Amino acid sequence: MSLTESTSAATVPDLVDPSFWARPYAERVALFEELRALPHPAFVQQRLPGVPWALGYRALVKYADVVEVSRRPQDFSSQGATSIVGMPPELDEYYGSMINMDNPEHARLRRIVSASFGRATVPELTARATRIARGIIRDLVERGPGDFVRPVAAEMPIAVLGDMMGLPEEDHDLLFDLSNKIVEPSGGEAVVEASRELGDYIARLREERLARPRADVITKLVRVQADGEYLNRQELVSFFILLVIAGMETTRNAISHALVLLTEHPEQRRLLVSDFDRYAQGAVEEILRVSTPINWMRRVAVRDCEMNGHRFRKGDRVFLFYWSANRDAGVFPDPYRFDITRGANAHLTFGAVGPHVCLGAHLARLEITVLYRELLAALPEIRAVGQPHRLDSSFIEGIKRVRCAF
Repeated sequence: MSLTESTSAATVPDLVDPSFWARPYAERVALFEELRALPHPAFVQQRLPGVPWALGYRALVKYADVVEVSRRPQDFSSQGATSIVGMPPELDEYYGSMINMDNPEHARLRRIVSASFGRATVPELTARATRIARGIIRDLVERGPGDFVRPVAAEMPIAVLGDMMGLPEEDHDLLFDLSNKIVEPSGGEAVVEASRELGDYIARLREERLARPRADVITKLVRVQADGEYLNRQELVSFFILLVIAGMETTRNAISHALVLLTEHPEQRRLLVSDFDRYAQGAVEEILRVSTPINWMRRVAVRDCEMNGHRFRKGDRVFLFYWSANRDAGVFPDPYRFDITRGANAHLTFGAVGPHVCLGAHLARLEITVLYRELLAALPEIRAVGQPHRLDSSFIEGIKRVRCAF
């Protein structure tokens, strides 16, 4: 029996289980196609290790449904948005950031950090990112073909954010290693320990900046501003971890996917190289749509409500599958075609309209644009070789390793 004939939970695999995302690409595509064809969101039943009862959620896979829930925080809470069933108490200190909050707490934190990451900083960030990109590519040329992820894709966001926050360059490897441990679904104590080490790291820097202020973002965030607002220790720790995961990991994976996509579609790469300034914006948006580095977020209904003709009861869990929404043929004609001239591209890679649209979206776009401008100018024939090694995760659509040749 196909999914279009039955919406019973037994027919739908757990879409937030890493094993589902490890399936072949074609299988994922086919299942989400069937789910988007259903008249109502499918109910998915879960049985999780250590949880003695069956859980379930509604899978929101259509573009319109993801957008509608995103713009209604009064009906759907973001508490624990990045977790499957809720944050374990031992991780609350590290992941209680604004992405997992509702207003008014969310609005307050976003207001404090927006001055350092908002669009007003674009000229300064462009100059910083260009300098960093040129150094990364100079080192790549000297080193020769080989791994692309760590020295290029990961180094770009680590170096940009590190430079903004005044982090020593020798600490970049530490940030890379700890972020890898956190996003890998090895689970349990490894994640707790990596989170604790990352939290202790930024807490030490906070104390240093309070004692000896510097012209960096950490100082701005922890010093009392004219309006009396600042981030306390716990707020800075959780925000920094959010930057490492949401900022560094997302941009890193978009950059890695870009190399693979431009290799698989050489006609698109030739077009981009032929006139980078003309095609760059469309290329970056299409890379972000197709790669969709964050697969899902969770929401919980805070009251009985209706959404696009679907009824929800208070306490219902819903998962917003951005990966699926970005392939909704009703919004993106021929959605599986990689086309840097697509034009209008209202993808949901950074979330939909609402309070939780990504604060650093412009920074991610800037980093990808600047890196590929410098990379393709220096190495127009650079390409991925071999199969990329995918991160074993349902949350992040990541590439652990991919080699490059030029």
